[in-house]
Amino acid sequence: MKVSEIREMGADQIGEKLAELKKELFNLRFQNDVGQLENTATLSNAKKDIARLYTISREMNVNIS
Repeated sequence: MKVSEIREMGADQIGEKLAELKKELFNLRFQNDVGQLENTATLSNAKKDIARLYTISREMNVNIS
């Protein structure tokens, strides 16, 4: 996910995307523990996307917790 895409989103969309990414991260962690995850880079990508969402929402003064 690119920063420019996040900046175009509204506060509601950012919150929805954050919830979606958190669920995805949970599932990826579970798959990694079980040994079913083929590409472990998706874990770090999901974490980075979550951090980007938090950072940009902070810049926009939007509370999305």
